[in-house]
Amino acid sequence: MKDYKNYYLIQASPEDVFLALTTPITIHLWSGEEAEMSTEQGFEFSLFGGDIVGIVLGAEKNKKIMQQWFFDQETPSVVELILHQKKKYTSLELRHNNIPDTEYTDVVNWWNGVFMGRLIEFYAE
Repeated sequence: MKDYKNYYLIQASPEDVFLALTTPITIHLWSGEEAEMSTEQGFEFSLFGGDIVGIVLGAEKNKKIMQQWFFDQETPSVVELILHQKKKYTSLELRHNNIPDTEYTDVVNWWNGVFMGRLIEFYAE
């Protein structure tokens, strides 16, 4: 198992980024993919047309989202998205723990390319 941590600068407020990460219609706008998402603890979510599935562990409005991502393993893989206000931008802190060794490179490339790439581009001026 491996852990991954990174920071991303997004040209939007934490409120806008939080909505972009937690509401299905906004997720669809920036990702171009279908999503089932909520901030309700215990909600089973689906992103990118079902490529990513898991359960919502908790959320603090405009500040933090915690999810468990389902991989074929006993130890939970936990994602934390923490939003920090930086003047008129948001610094999004990503912590993804317990990524299976065999999935690590693909998961990191997906975070940096597809997921964050599309989200950052959506808010670019």
